[in-house]
Amino acid sequence: MKRNDIIDFKALEKELQAALTADEKYKRENAAKLRAVEQRVASYEEFRGIVLASHLKPLEPKDKIGGKKTVPWNCHTIQGRPSQDETTEISPEKTRLQPETSAEFYRDWRRYLRSGSERYEALLQLGGPKLGRLFQMDVGFGLLGEMLMALADHVRPADRWVVLGILRSLAGTGRFTLNLSLMSHAERESCRALFQKLQAMGTPSLEGRDLGEQPGGLQEEESLLQELLRLYHVD
Repeated sequence: MKRNDIIDFKALEKELQAALTADEKYKRENAAKLRAVEQRVASYEEFRGIVLASHLKPLEPKDKIGGKKTVPWNCHTIQGRPSQDETTEISPEKTRLQPETSAEFYRDWRRYLRSGSERYEALLQLGGPKLGRLFQMDVGFGLLGEMLMALADHVRPADRWVVLGILRSLAGTGRFTLNLSLMSHAERESCRALFQKLQAMGTPSLEGRDLGEQPGGLQEEESLLQELLRLYHVD
């Protein structure tokens, strides 16, 4: 083996672990969806709750009320003690997403990005191509709607082209049509509002844009918008 052909086993182990985590999450959520269908849940909210809680495990007998107390079940309810969220300061570096896998994105999205504006800026930072690679197999239940809501609430005219690129990449992810159909009413309304804003913005001036990111000029941008309206089932 040549000196330049040395295998980075740590990188391979990290990549394998991330793939296993993503696969486990996919199987767990898919099983929860099947259970929800078999139970004939009465509403979408109940269906969504079952899927989002699929990672929770039932309590062991020793964990139930009346058992030996070793660790409080919910440290946030202990009066007089600040929660971990209140005492831990998040450095600016942690608020800047640099995920290499969909599992890392989902973790950081939930842990560090609490406000819509933070999530919007993170999506712009990653951009459409990176998001498309991260979620090539599947965006994940509930995440598509949250992304669309963040974009709808904070989209700016100057970001129009970047947002269109993000929407195009998300539309190319696995099981996109299914994830789109499972969005809540509020998420669907945000999706509609987002496209209304994009249409109303028209075409912003070229000042401040990276011209190299425009594959076909203004006409293709408008053509892309029309294509996305169809893909996202927006009237």
